[in-house]
Amino acid sequence: MDGTVLVADDDRTIRTVLTQALTRAGCKVHATASMVTLLRWVEEGKGDLVVSDVVMPDGNGLDALPHITKARPNLPVIIISAQNTIMTAIQATEKDAYDYLPKPFDLPDLMKRCAKALEAKRKSPAISQPPVKDEDELPLVGRTVAMQALYRLIARVMNTDLSVLILGESGTGKSLVARAIHDFSDRRSLPFVVVGERDLEGVDGPANVLSRVRGGTLVFDEIADLSLEAQARVVRMLDSMPEPAPRVMAANQSGLAERTEQGLFREDLFYRLSGVTLSVPPLRERVEDIELLAAHFLSRSDRSGGPAKFFSDEAMDLLRNYSWPGNVRQFEHAIKRLVVTVAEEQITEAQVETMLRNQPAVSTTLRAGEGEKLSASVFKHLRRYFDLHGGELPPDGLYGRILREIEMPLIEIALDATGGNQAKCADLLGINRNTLRKKITDLDIEVTRRRKLM
Repeated sequence: MDGTVLVADDDRTIRTVLTQALTRAGCKVHATASMVTLLRWVEEGKGDLVVSDVVMPDGNGLDALPHITKARPNLPVIIISAQNTIMTAIQATEKDAYDYLPKPFDLPDLMKRCAKALEAKRKSPAISQPPVKDEDELPLVGRTVAMQALYRLIARVMNTDLSVLILGESGTGKSLVARAIHDFSDRRSLPFVVVGERDLEGVDGPANVLSRVRGGTLVFDEIADLSLEAQARVVRMLDSMPEPAPRVMAANQSGLAERTEQGLFREDLFYRLSGVTLSVPPLRERVEDIELLAAHFLSRSDRSGGPAKFFSDEAMDLLRNYSWPGNVRQFEHAIKRLVVTVAEEQITEAQVETMLRNQPAVSTTLRAGEGEKLSASVFKHLRRYFDLHGGELPPDGLYGRILREIEMPLIEIALDATGGNQAKCADLLGINRNTLRKKITDLDIEVTRRRKLM
């Protein structure tokens, strides 16, 4: 790499790490904890790239973007932020940031993005800013890698004319994704129309649909449920779109490609709808978001006049360990039920356990199909993970991250089975006792000794 990088972050450790890494890569670095200083450097013509945090003691990185763009139109800005919501990704894109990366970031990945930014020229014109929404009112909540990848894709496609196919299990929030793309796009002031087979019936059905949407956003919900006759009407409608043509999106649970191969779904319609495919992950694949979602739904209840509640640590553990086959929709209804039925301020483990008895049967987070080997289940999980990056490669270091995710629960379960006896656990796993101790330390696993009959 060659160039001068301006780093702005109020975290001294991050400034130090980035300065050292960029200097080793061949760059000159100016680092500051002040947004005022960063803007002065930009106005003085310093720097070939800016790497900036969002929240600073004397300013906001996102709010500074228009000023930087006006002062230096060809200066790329990479935004890094611990506020890892869809709003952050969308604002970074709409305010013409070169790239956006959530914290904690992968350093090699950030270095690659810096190298690309230093070589690239700004191409995207600035676009109008969406209406500001309170973070608690955002349509999608989550800070896991899968959700961050989804946010970035939404931000990239929202102002294009490409059709969007949204795939995901029931209850994952496909309709929220469609709504978010519309509400933050340049079509936000136009109609948002969701269409089912009934809307397409009759000679005037498609024409009535087009008159309602008027160049806004047209969404086909559970598109695979349409009969072949209705699918043919949709194809004809898409081929005779008036100007201005609406943005077309379709949602479906899964298996649309397979249904097309089987002749149950029209191939020409499939290709018309799948300009960009967005996959919404099930809740069991983003367990780390459960506490955040619970806080979101409790806060929403509190703001609407409901009683203030919070979960005990043990209750939260139960929520994390349940598989939530109905995904976020089921989880939201469960939280609402607990808010209404629990009289105390704290929601306890026993109360969550009672609520879960009335839910569908519990399954493990990485539940394999009937007779399916673990390797096959892991393969499917990893395939979805790659798909969520929308044709781009995941951050470097994937091998170590995946091994860590598998290794940690294996050691925790083995320790539990042996009552915390590390010698027995090492024998059970077939590894050296010192190796086990090192892994326990590296993975920050808590060991509790107790009698365990197994």
